[in-house]
Amino acid sequence: MPSRAMPVIQQKQKKVSQEFHSSQHVQQISSRKSVSKSVKKEQVEATEAMAEPAYKVPAFRQRQPEGMQEYQRMAAHFGRDLSSLQQELHRMKVATHEQVENIEITREVKEKMSMRKEFQAETPKAPDFLVGLRSHTVWEKSPVKLFCTVSGSPTPIVKWFKNADPIDPLSAPGKYKIESKYGVHSLIISRCSVADSAVYSAVATNTEGKIKSKATVCVRRPAGAAESAHLPGLVPLLSGIHRSKLEVTFLDRFGVTFGTEGQSVTLVANLLVVPDLPNLPPDAEWYRDDTLLKPSRWAEMSICGGAAKLTLPHLNKDDEGLYTLRIWTKDGTTEHSAYLFVKDATPSVAGAPGAPMDVTVSDANKDYILVSWKPPNTTNEPVITGYFVDRRKSGTQDWVQCNSAPVKVCKLPVHGLTEGASYHFRVRAVNSAGISLPSRMSTGVTAADVESDVEVIKIEGKYDIVIRQEELQGVYVTLADPPTEVHATEINHTYVVLSWKPPSLRGRAPLTYLIEKSVGDSNFWQRVNTGVQIRSPRYPIYDLEDKTQYRFRVTAVNKYGPSEPSEPSELIQKVDPHASIPNIGVPSAPGQVIASRNTKTSAFVQWDPPKHLNNLMGYYVDCCVVGSKTWMPCNHRPYKLTRFVVHGLIPGETYTFRAQAVNAYGLSDESQESAPLFIDAALTAPSAPYGISLLSCDGSSMTLAWKRPKNTGGTKITAYYLDKREAGHLNWKEASQSPATIRVHKVENLTAGLFYEFKVQAGNLAGVGLASEPSKAFACEAWTTPEPGPAYDISFWEVRDSSLLLQWRAPMYNGASPVTGYFVEMAKKGSSDFVTVNAEPESHRYLKVTGLETGALYVFKVRAVNAAGKGKASEVSDAVCVKALAGTKEIEYGVDEETGDVFLSFEASEISEHSKFTWSKSYKEIAESNRVTASVAGRRSKLTFVNPEKEDLGIYSVAVSDANGVSASHTISEEELNKMLELSYNIRHPIVPLKTELSYEVLEKGHVRFWLQAQKMSSAVSYRFIVNDKEVTSGEGHKISHDVSSGVIQMTIEHFTKANEGTYTLQIHDGKAKNQSSLVLVGDVFKAALKEAEFQRKEHIRKQGPHFSEYLTFHVDDDCTVMLVCKLANVKKETTFSWFKDDEEIVLDVAPNPMSGSCALPIPLFSRKDQGIYKAVLSDDRGKDTSVYDISGQVFEDIINAIAHIAGSSASELMLQCTPEGIRLQCYMKYYTEEMKTSWFHKESKIASSEKMRIGGTSEMAWMQICEPTDREKGHYTIEINDGKASHTRAFDLSGQAYNDAYAEFQRLKAAAFAEKNRGRVVGGLPDVVTIMEYKTLSLTCTVWGDPQPEVTWFKNEQEVVSDAHNKITFESGKFSSLTINSVTVEDSGKYSINVRNKYGGEFVEITVSVYKQGEEIPEPKLGQMSRSAAAPKSPAPPSKPQTPAPSMKPATPTPPPSVKSPTPTPPPSVKAPTPAPKSPTPPRSAKSPTPPRFMRSPTPTKK
Repeated sequence: MPSRAMPVIQQKQKKVSQEFHSSQHVQQISSRKSVSKSVKKEQVEATEAMAEPAYKVPAFRQRQPEGMQEYQRMAAHFGRDLSSLQQELHRMKVATHEQVENIEITREVKEKMSMRKEFQAETPKAPDFLVGLRSHTVWEKSPVKLFCTVSGSPTPIVKWFKNADPIDPLSAPGKYKIESKYGVHSLIISRCSVADSAVYSAVATNTEGKIKSKATVCVRRPAGAAESAHLPGLVPLLSGIHRSKLEVTFLDRFGVTFGTEGQSVTLVANLLVVPDLPNLPPDAEWYRDDTLLKPSRWAEMSICGGAAKLTLPHLNKDDEGLYTLRIWTKDGTTEHSAYLFVKDATPSVAGAPGAPMDVTVSDANKDYILVSWKPPNTTNEPVITGYFVDRRKSGTQDWVQCNSAPVKVCKLPVHGLTEGASYHFRVRAVNSAGISLPSRMSTGVTAADVESDVEVIKIEGKYDIVIRQEELQGVYVTLADPPTEVHATEINHTYVVLSWKPPSLRGRAPLTYLIEKSVGDSNFWQRVNTGVQIRSPRYPIYDLEDKTQYRFRVTAVNKYGPSEPSEPSELIQKVDPHASIPNIGVPSAPGQVIASRNTKTSAFVQWDPPKHLNNLMGYYVDCCVVGSKTWMPCNHRPYKLTRFVVHGLIPGETYTFRAQAVNAYGLSDESQESAPLFIDAALTAPSAPYGISLLSCDGSSMTLAWKRPKNTGGTKITAYYLDKREAGHLNWKEASQSPATIRVHKVENLTAGLFYEFKVQAGNLAGVGLASEPSKAFACEAWTTPEPGPAYDISFWEVRDSSLLLQWRAPMYNGASPVTGYFVEMAKKGSSDFVTVNAEPESHRYLKVTGLETGALYVFKVRAVNAAGKGKASEVSDAVCVKALAGTKEIEYGVDEETGDVFLSFEASEISEHSKFTWSKSYKEIAESNRVTASVAGRRSKLTFVNPEKEDLGIYSVAVSDANGVSASHTISEEELNKMLELSYNIRHPIVPLKTELSYEVLEKGHVRFWLQAQKMSSAVSYRFIVNDKEVTSGEGHKISHDVSSGVIQMTIEHFTKANEGTYTLQIHDGKAKNQSSLVLVGDVFKAALKEAEFQRKEHIRKQGPHFSEYLTFHVDDDCTVMLVCKLANVKKETTFSWFKDDEEIVLDVAPNPMSGSCALPIPLFSRKDQGIYKAVLSDDRGKDTSVYDISGQVFEDIINAIAHIAGSSASELMLQCTPEGIRLQCYMKYYTEEMKTSWFHKESKIASSEKMRIGGTSEMAWMQICEPTDREKGHYTIEINDGKASHTRAFDLSGQAYNDAYAEFQRLKAAAFAEKNRGRVVGGLPDVVTIMEYKTLSLTCTVWGDPQPEVTWFKNEQEVVSDAHNKITFESGKFSSLTINSVTVEDSGKYSINVRNKYGGEFVEITVSVYKQGEEIPEPKLGQMSRSAAAPKSPAPPSKPQTPAPSMKPATPTPPPSVKSPTPTPPPSVKAPTPAPKSPTPPRSAKSPTPPRFMRSPTPTKK
């Protein structure tokens, strides 16, 4: 209960506070005795152009009347278990007490105020603000109340101002309300709009002086609210009243969107429609700025399924702007707006400008069409020098450039068009780097006049009346009147558009016009439009000289002739676009640019308009990160207002801004840069603190703690205001005379035994925030328990994906003994099952908790422990999500490369303007220390060790305030410290860093180079070589040099001998750095170097004459020919080349040609016989060189393997061939030799060559023959060819029908072979031709053989010879047969033959006998001719050399007479005899008679 002796001023202020709390002010703040701290003077403007909410503030709590609210709280605490009678009695007592107290206070206030007025009247005093104005940030459509308390004598008069303009309540009825009671003056602004954002001031004046108090009111739009319409030209007005019975609510809204030219963007707003009728969606309208959008090729709209969509399929900078979605609802409309930014597409040429935009056409007539556009923004690109305009006739795809030279103004009259044709236009910008991409094409326009002297009057029916103006005047003329009012409608640096008024009398004929010009006031007129017919009363004139004035006149021409010239125009002159002529040229630069905070990614920028607007199109805004020289465009389409919200900024960066004005002549100069602005959310009053807890109580005082507001308002909290009241009471009192600065406060002067409630408000530069919820009732009773009180202020740091660091403060009440440790308990959010994290008490006030679930929410409690046991648990902490912040980085431990200082460095992922880095060791803040120094640069903080030692080992952590818990830690171990100290020593005591130590290499000519490479060295480097303790300088025999760019230092010894054995050292000095490197070259190492040097010296000498650049080696061609090859160098025509094998020269068919640069020796059909030592000799008069190649051992194996690789790859599948001896499997390949590693397998067993299984091959194939096959030889056969790296296999399955067929063929061939062996035949003795003299005896004798003994028959001219006295036939011993012709005569000449035959076959041998008369010359021997062929067919026989099977031919064997039968057995009918080559009927002596088949008869003729 308040004391009756309360000071008057406190009672008065309490009454005023109560009155103020009863109003609908959004922040409801109690007035206090202490004067609020001064508020920053910050000009905050509205951001109507952007619809993104500036920041997020919790929704304001809607309060009930205070009495009822307090009564409910009181009843909830004390009267839940009392009867209704007790509640009513208590209420009556409280109400009566309050009424008596109010009456007493009112009386005392009136008495004291009258006394004060008398006192003030007696003592003059200048005005003074006891309570000054306080800044406010409120939501749109909310009221705001500014108040101040003024003292002074006489009573001051207070006037209110908005931005230095006096406020008149009558000017806006209902908007402003001004009150003044008891020295408290207030200004109430009802239903604030963004336009009410301003600086308000109260000016108090009396006769003693004047004083002013200022405050800033910032009106913000809540998240998702529609854009208001106070900014002209940005938000569309209602197009009409649309009735709707639907209730529509926005659920998800589209935000600020960024796109790039050429991309596609869709803006989506999700809606809740009640009732939701699929066939009756709500009416929706889309606007860009103040333009209603219609469906087109550039914009696609839909509203269905609870979503309204706008798709821009092909973005262009024309699409940039504020997009508004208006939905018609039951109560009117609901709207949402957001800005779309469209960046330039990547130019085709680096540095080329962006594309122009907003291409429009106007003034279309027969002679020209005026095309205009807006220039693009240029930041880092070269200045735009002009534009090219292209046209395209509708229905075609070809673009034609309209102007041959770039036009410098953003408009161009395009003439030379086809009358009546429709055209589209586009524009390209030009600068020194290149030409931009084309703009979006304009809408189609027709080149035709809309003006005419013909008037059409429509009457009822199907007829129209056409009347000319001259007919209405009743005047008939032939020549037209002269035009009038000749003047220039547009003047710029490129052209002048001349316009005139057509004559009223035109002679009833179409008109054309002639334009003439004269310089200055001269009367010398010159025709302008030579060869061009002008039909319209406007025409652009080019090619006018600079700084020259002209007069123009116009003549009308019809079919009857020209009219009189018009009156000359005024003097007209082209202008410089940068000249200061009103409405001509580029605008002047915008004025002062002011930037202020908006959100964490945006800023509010405003500027003063330029002094000379010159038909201003809008503005471009650029931004630049402080410290960078690169400017970035903020908007890409001219913006019409002088305020703009820049989006897409990086949080925590500092930017400056500038603006440029834009018109048709281009861009103005840049404005001055704004002051640097740190990007963060705008300042607001903080939200309410929460979690008030009792830490200790001694019976007359209580120590309280509370938690920081979740939203600090973007700046540091400077004060906490604590109020108290007894439980059950309604009135709150200040708990202390001054605000608290920390979140722990001791409340004194309490009454033991009572219960107290508390509430807290936080204050910052923007004002005092909302009050917390009242705490629970705490009993004022002294704590006497032996256990400690609760810990408090639990905070979370170093939150990662599976761990976090917990910190807390020690309890204010220790109990009967000191606190010895702490237990931490945790549980998942929503669970009451707390588990203890640490098994043993933690002595520190921090604990790292690991093994947590990523993304889960946890809560924690802490209990202090002393000798008496566990104390009270702390308040449950806020829930923490176990997940690392995006962009989280860890502490870096390193050494400065310049100074050698050991440091810890940390870069924060995000900071605010007021963020501070706090470094700690073992989680105790490092306040002042002579061991470390801390520094901050932007987002990075560095902790540098002065003289690191073991004392500095431990855990170091860093925390960033106002940055969502950004923190990290690092443990410095002794090993890590020693490593850093070593690195630090090397930096502070520098050495020349070496890439390589001193080493050597043997060069050409046998020179030896000693060299070393440093990582870097300066041009001032010095060095010296020391060999065996003696310095060596550059001179004869030694060359010493270095190269700074590569860091190489070298010494070359030209003649390396045994005397150079020893130790080599190179010493280097480069500034303060130095180093040395040594090389010991003795013993075997030196001998190897000396041997290599001598070899290189000999090589050098060898290469002075013809020599081998590449010695002999081999390669195998694709046909398996082995080639020995070598490459030659330094040869000439006289150089000879020879091949040798085992010292015997090899002579090739084609002599080697040394001039070709290479020689080759082919070795076909390579085999073991080709082993040996091959030598190539190259020589001429300059010398001789030899290359030796020993083909044996491993070299031979390598060649065979190379052949095997090619042969194996070319191997055919296994083929079956039958022979009289057995069944043969053969594999054809490019080349085969027995030296190849070839293996045959039967099933899984390897086959060795034997009498049963013979293995062999030819140069074309490998074969394996199964002699006398049986069923045991059936199965799977495989040949494997190994080339040393891989195996090539081919297989054949000799079983089943394949085996049966092969076995049958083997039996047939075997029988044929037996018959061939035992058939009858002539072994020898008969000549081919016999010449004999007449009357001599001729004896033809031969040896025959056959088993069984053959039969022998002689023939003469195919007639059998019968033994008689003249022709005697004998056959002795079954071997010798003879035909003796006694006393031969000429008639005995002819062809004789013998047929030897048994049952297996026979042979037919012919002899030609020639008888000449005595005395004649011996005739030339001639073979006898037979009338028909007598060749017997040959039976098939195995070839002597296996060959690839060829198609067989049928035999052409003559059929013998049927009377003769042959005893030869008939072969199987399926076997066909091969066809012999055509021969003479008389076979040669060596011809063999094959065994004929059974169906063939012997050629022996029948006996006569």
